[in-house]
Amino acid sequence: MGSLTGHELASLMSGACLMGYAVAGLFFLRFWKDTGDRFFAIFAASFLLLGLQRLLVSLTPQDYEHLPYLYILRLVAYVFILVAIFDKNRARRER
Repeated sequence: MGSLTGHELASLMSGACLMGYAVAGLFFLRFWKDTGDRFFAIFAASFLLLGLQRLLVSLTPQDYEHLPYLYILRLVAYVFILVAIFDKNRARRER
């Protein structure tokens, strides 16, 4: 059995991250369905966006540093997480 090249290892890790993001997104989607809390819906959307970003990274050529939409997608996902946390704390304060 041969060893993995750098590109093969990067593809393998990208696939593992994609799977992790998808599983986390589906878990949060299930929690949202059970509770109806929009905190879980926003987290699900965020993790599914991160999974989409990881999929797009794996489908682009090796040098994707010059493609800003990949980073903007990741930034939007992180902003979603911050909005969900802020929204949850704001709702708790209003009670």
